[in-house]
Parts: sequence; structure tokens; C-alpha cells
Amino acid sequence: NAIDSGATRIDVRIATGGIDLVEVADDGCGMSPSEMALALERHATSKLPDEAIEAVTTLGFRGEALPSIASVARLTLESRVRGADGWMRIVDNGALEAESPAAIPPGTRVRVEALFAKVPARRKFLRSARSEYAACVDVVKRLAMARPDIGFSLEHEGRRAITVPPGQTQPERVAALTDRELVANSVGVDLAREGLSLGGVASLPTFNRGVADHQFLFVNGRPVKDRLLIGALRGAYADFLARDRHPVVALFLDVPPDQVDVNVHPAKTEVRFRDPALVRGMIVSGLRAALDGAGHRAAQRPASVPWQAEPMAPTPFPQMQFPSTAYQGVRENRATFTAPPMGRAEPAFQPPPEAVSYPLGVARGQVAKTYIVAEAEAEIKVAATPAAPVASIAARTEATATAAPVKKPMIEAIPLIVKAMKNIDPDSEWYDLGQLGQYMIRADPDFDARTYGAAKLSDLIKGLPKRFEVKKEGNLLLVRDVA
Repeated sequence: NAIDSGATRIDVRIATGGIDLVEVADDGCGMSPSEMALALERHATSKLPDEAIEAVTTLGFRGEALPSIASVARLTLESRVRGADGWMRIVDNGALEAESPAAIPPGTRVRVEALFAKVPARRKFLRSARSEYAACVDVVKRLAMARPDIGFSLEHEGRRAITVPPGQTQPERVAALTDRELVANSVGVDLAREGLSLGGVASLPTFNRGVADHQFLFVNGRPVKDRLLIGALRGAYADFLARDRHPVVALFLDVPPDQVDVNVHPAKTEVRFRDPALVRGMIVSGLRAALDGAGHRAAQRPASVPWQAEPMAPTPFPQMQFPSTAYQGVRENRATFTAPPMGRAEPAFQPPPEAVSYPLGVARGQVAKTYIVAEAEAEIKVAATPAAPVASIAARTEATATAAPVKKPMIEAIPLIVKAMKNIDPDSEWYDLGQLGQYMIRADPDFDARTYGAAKLSDLIKGLPKRFEVKKEGNLLLVRDVA
């Protein structure tokens, strides 16, 4: 709503991951007292200018968000139109509590407190404060990326998490919200076809991540997580990246409003295209064309050399002219060049013996100086040479068994500890050390704290003070991940 109101600055404040407080303030057009009253009524507002429901150009259009939120929380709505006085309305779980004049700058401020406080059946299904905070950050980040002309800020319990100024370019805004190094490791995407246009920023194949959390897709300025677009993105990078690596991408697709339906998902995160094949082909070809144009930055490609006939006699070979003396040490001062002998596809003088002539087949090679690989009529046979290497193998095994175990750096235990925490409860904050050790042994039967130079698991975790915190409650030792 703040974006649709023409705001140039939007400030968001949250507490406890947004469960106890969400406040959004903007400097948009504002609302009059009568419009504020209407905005809090169900089925009474709409942003559609006419009956053309297929031509939706605003992010919101049904007008149901404010009354729905006000029915399950305490909502304070303050707004002021430029040149008029401000007004405030307070609705507590669906009941109007108060309304009065308000001293605020032009724009609107919406404050939501105690979400689901009087609906415990729904409040218990909320995720942990940490997970809800991550969801809030993702929403603000995607909206800010879609509108680089608007300044955004996100503050969580007094700490500023996101701050971007208005008037940035698209690549600057994307880099500010993802990775500063993206500017130097990305290519621009620009393609137009049959009334559709595709733009944005795509990372080089050498600049990738282990998780697909930095892939942002927008349709007509609306953040979406559509499976068609994600599949097209994977297809474009299929020849460049392994399956477990993901690019950093922000793509902006502009489609005529009558060619896309944005009202197919309650959260408006999915869309339906009239011609999905055209959209998919456009994304794949646009990304591949951009990556191919910057191929020299991602990998060294051989220069194209025109085909020449094979020289049959020594021919003069001109000396190469180097622009500096940096390569004089490797230059060969020869006036002529003789081509090396060329291989010929000629029949062998003696054909290889037939494999069926020998009971064990024909020997084709030896592996590790121990095993002989032979080719028979319809199979490959592997035979061990005489038992000379057996004593050597036994000696190496005995030496390995009696040698002191090699200690690994403690830092290598972090992925196993984090994996065990996720197996127990990904939304929990503190974990029982004994229960954590059991899950670590299940995940890795060879796990032993002594492998990392620690006498026991608690010593291992205490050896990682920057990542984990340990405390004692009664007879229990508790640990949490503070990263």
C-alpha cells in the first residue's frame, strides 16, 4: 500500500520478529478521515479503476489487508493528506477503540501490535521469532529491489538491518541488498520480444552460492516465486553450474497486464502467463546470450584459427612482434618452422590377438602394480598378481592402526553440529548437549570429540567461542548457535 501511494521513503520497524510489533511509515499521498474509516471496512474498498479486472497495475488491489489484520491484532492507523490535518483510528481485534486528530507528517503510518494475542490457536502456529524475522527481511528486501527509486529502511529492536537510499540504479540496488562484489562479477540482461521485455542482473558462473536464497524474480514490479520462472533460470545455468550450486540473479520481466494473471495466489507470489513457453524461452535465451557475451570473463576460450593445409616442407615463419620486453625470455629466435610429424590412420602391421584364444583373456594393462586387467570374449577380467604385495599391504595396515590419530581442526566440526541442531528442531534456540551428541553420532557414526583435539563434546563446543554459546541450567548443559 505504501508503494502504491507514491511514497519516496518507507521505514519499517519490527519487534520479536514482527510478532509483537510491525510498523510501516511512508510519505505517500495519505488518506482523509473518511477514507481511513472506509479502509478498515470489509469488502468496501478496491484499487481497481474500472471493471477491467485483468488489467491490474498495482501491488495491492482487493483492499482486504487492513480489516483482516485489525481483526486479530491491535492496529493503529495514522494518516495525513498534504495541506490537511492528520487523523488517527485505533482498532483492537475488530472493535473500534478510539479516533482522534494526530500530529504526523504527510503520509501514512500503520502500527500492528500483539498479533494473534487473543487468538491463541493461531498464535501457536507462528514460527520462532528468528524465522519470522528472516521472513520480514526477505519481504522488505524484495520490495526494495523492485523499486530502486524508493528509499527503504528496516529496524529490528533498535538495530538497523536494511538501509538503502532512493534514486539508485537497478544494479546498485541489487548489489546493495545481495553482495557488494556482484557489480564486478555480473552481467546485464536486456532482451525484448513480442511485447515482453526482460532486464536485470545475473552473476557469472564463477560467482555462485550453495543455496538458492539470492534469486529474485519480478513480474511487472511484483516480487514472485513462480515455479516456471525458477525452472527457466535453472535451465539457463544448467551447462555452467553443478546441481548443488546456484547463481545470484535479479530478473525483471515486464509483461502487458492482459498477458498475465496476478490473482492466482492468496499472497500474490505466483502468476500465470497466457504464453508460458514464450516467457520461459525468453528467460533462457536472454541469460545465455548475456553469459555468452561475457564468456571471456568466466573462462578462457581458445581463439579461432582458420583452417590451413598441412605444410609439406619447411616454410618461413615470421618472428612475432611483442609490444614489450616482458616476454623476451620465452621467444625463440628461429627463421623457419618445421611442422611436427602428423599421425596417420593406417592399419597395424600385426593385428591384436583374438581374446578368445586364451582362457583368461588378453592382458590389456596393470592397475596399481597389483592387478592385471584382461579382455575376454564377452567380459573384462581382473586378476591379482602373485602375493608379493600382500606383505606390503599388511605392513601399511598395521602401521596405520598403531599410528596416532590425526587431529582435525575444530572448525571442521561446525557443519556437523549445525546439522544435528536442524535434525532436532530448526526453530529452537537452545539445545541439550547430551541430545545434541546423540544426533551427531547418528549423523556420523565415526564422530568422536577427541578427533578434534577435545576430551569431550562440551570442550569441543567451548573451543568455538565465536560460533556457539554454552550455559548450564540445573543438571543440563545447553548450547545455542549465535552466528
